[in-house]
Amino acid sequence: MPTAIDVFAKVRGHERAEQLRAAREADLLPYFRRLEGPAGPVVEMEGAERIMLGSNNYLGLTADPRVQAAARDALDKYGTGLTGSRLLNGTLDLHLQLEAELAEWMGTEEAIVFSTGHQANVGTLGTILAPGDTVIVDSADHASILDGCLISKAKLRPFKHNRLDRLEKMLQRAVDDGGGVLVVVDGVFSMEGDIAPLERIVELCQAYGARLMVDEAHGAGVLGARGAGASELLGVEDQVDLRMGTFSKSLASCGGFIAGPHEVIDFLRISSRAFLFTASGVPAAVGAALAALRIIRSPEGPELLKRVLDNGEYLSQGLDALGFRVVRGEPAVTPIVPVLVEDDWKAVLLWRALYDAGVYVNVAIHPAVQPGGALLRTSVMATHDRAVLDRALEAFKDVKAKFEAEHGPLPEPAS
Repeated sequence: MPTAIDVFAKVRGHERAEQLRAAREADLLPYFRRLEGPAGPVVEMEGAERIMLGSNNYLGLTADPRVQAAARDALDKYGTGLTGSRLLNGTLDLHLQLEAELAEWMGTEEAIVFSTGHQANVGTLGTILAPGDTVIVDSADHASILDGCLISKAKLRPFKHNRLDRLEKMLQRAVDDGGGVLVVVDGVFSMEGDIAPLERIVELCQAYGARLMVDEAHGAGVLGARGAGASELLGVEDQVDLRMGTFSKSLASCGGFIAGPHEVIDFLRISSRAFLFTASGVPAAVGAALAALRIIRSPEGPELLKRVLDNGEYLSQGLDALGFRVVRGEPAVTPIVPVLVEDDWKAVLLWRALYDAGVYVNVAIHPAVQPGGALLRTSVMATHDRAVLDRALEAFKDVKAKFEAEHGPLPEPAS
């Protein structure tokens, strides 16, 4: 009798299988490396001290005694977990305080907290979009945005990264699609470190009657006078309909949120499956995020924000001076400082050389970036001091000379 095709067949001989095998055999796999201590500017990783230039702990608040104390207090008061959804037995006063203070910070009517940032995007887009609607996305948007769009079954119209002429074409086509139209862009793009041109995006959305959602995962706690993100920095907060943020970057925890009008947030509370059918964020995580938010909004906040951006500029200029092709964040510096390598294997080999020299960075290869766009994604914290950054730059200098002698030139700085 006929038998079904083995559903596991696709896991054997897939397009990355041979690369993974070779990388593992040569100990060149840059992923799943073991961290053996706190996530600070310098870390213990796999038996050695390494300068951490691969973290999203932008303000360094995971090590702040007040954030740690808040996590412990929540743990002591509420236990390790709530074992239920927010709808049922999983809502604490901590959640309600955090949502209220997030809304104040973002300057919106309300906010809703999800257990992860990924769920915030998936749970929002999969709920407010429906078949018949159109969603327009930047090709460099977070994967969670794409996941939410696919779940919604709305018509997906992507445009090339930051190409506003292409965005306008998609908006023109969406008018004829017949449903509601939502544009979704990252405020700060996670790999490139550049900032969406939100002033013009807002103008285009208003001209074509589209709503706008901005993912501020890498902008909240980094940009703007009060750290509310790219929308604040560029002066368009009151013209952005929904703003997403995460706790796993500057807010030193885990979780995510959506901030916006009361009617939308209230609808998500009773309709978003990712909110209704998942366990509530653990008390320690919520307590830590609330404490970190209060530090950012305190008189200390502006100095932390300044320090992380100054460090981003210092590292960017230092790498450029060493002859690396640094992808500059536009229109303003961010903590993300990408170094273009182009070739996937060269990027992995360069990562390993830096790792052995005591510097940890992230590697982005296709499909995380466009083919031929492999890069090392470095990032800084407010708690990096100049002595540590200088040590990292010295390692980059030494590694570059040896690497190019063995493997050929790296891309030169843009003129």
